Amino acid sequence: MVWLLLAAAIACEVAATRSLRVASTGGPRRWYAAVVAGYVAAFSFLSLTLAQGLGIGVAYGIWTATGVAVTAVASRVLFGEPLTRLMLLGIGLIVAGVLLVELGSAH
Repeated sequence: MVWLLLAAAIACEVAATRSLRVASTGGPRRWYAAVVAGYVAAFSFLSLTLAQGLGIGVAYGIWTATGVAVTAVASRVLFGEPLTRLMLLGIGLIVAGVLLVELGSAH
């Protein structure tokens, strides 16, 4: 259950960030409602994840790393923004760092 809650937090955060992109580049003002709703939902799901017992370092690390990776790829697909090899390397380093935090918390 904890992983489903964390996945929901990630999905809401990514959706809110994509909505922010649309709202801030001349989209209808109603997109700001989606931004607020998405971030409120993301933090609510993250809070539920923590209440289920997942450590803050692990939960936040996975949440942010996955959010960065998915947002970068979605920005490429949806908005045609660049996704260079160097950016992909950076995403890989973030993922590796989160894995190390996860492995370190197992002790």
